[in-house]
Amino acid sequence: MTHDIPGDDPAASSTGEQPEPQEPENAAASSDAEPIEAQEEPLSELESAQREAAENREKVLRIAAELDNLRKRGARELENARKYGLERLALALLPVRDSLEAGVAADNADLEALLAGKRATLRLLDAALEQVGIAEFDPEGEPFDPARHEAMTMQPSATVEPNTVLTVIQKGYSIHARLLRPARVIVSQVPAEGDEE
Repeated sequence: MTHDIPGDDPAASSTGEQPEPQEPENAAASSDAEPIEAQEEPLSELESAQREAAENREKVLRIAAELDNLRKRGARELENARKYGLERLALALLPVRDSLEAGVAADNADLEALLAGKRATLRLLDAALEQVGIAEFDPEGEPFDPARHEAMTMQPSATVEPNTVLTVIQKGYSIHARLLRPARVIVSQVPAEGDEE
């Protein structure tokens, strides 16, 4: 009497092959698919981060190069300003020199001609200074301003208010509304008792 062993396949036992345990198809497919997707996702995130890092590096390098070019251009412009900043003034002063040279070359000029030449040269010089923004100021009769005037001495005066510019020894100059040289002046003060003006 033969007893069938549960789970034995008569066809398999006759060939001597053992049947392989089978897993459900859906279970095998799902267990294999999940690890592959999990592996692909971190790789794509890593690649994305690497791309972004490379782009950011390129941007930083570009900005650094632009800043370096800007610095070099600024240094060149500053050097040119130092070298050629007086070009405008020099061009304005050349006619003054020409006038002085012509006056020196005049051998038989009389006193009146020399005086006229000096006046013409002074007008040329004033025009040259005006071209470059240099303006003269004469503060005679104005209140004393220590920011624009340099007091050389004080002089008692009964005719003007105290701290008024009585006399201008040397005129002042400004360049584009900024003080270039203060005016040297004599300033009034209250006269002492018994002094007469």
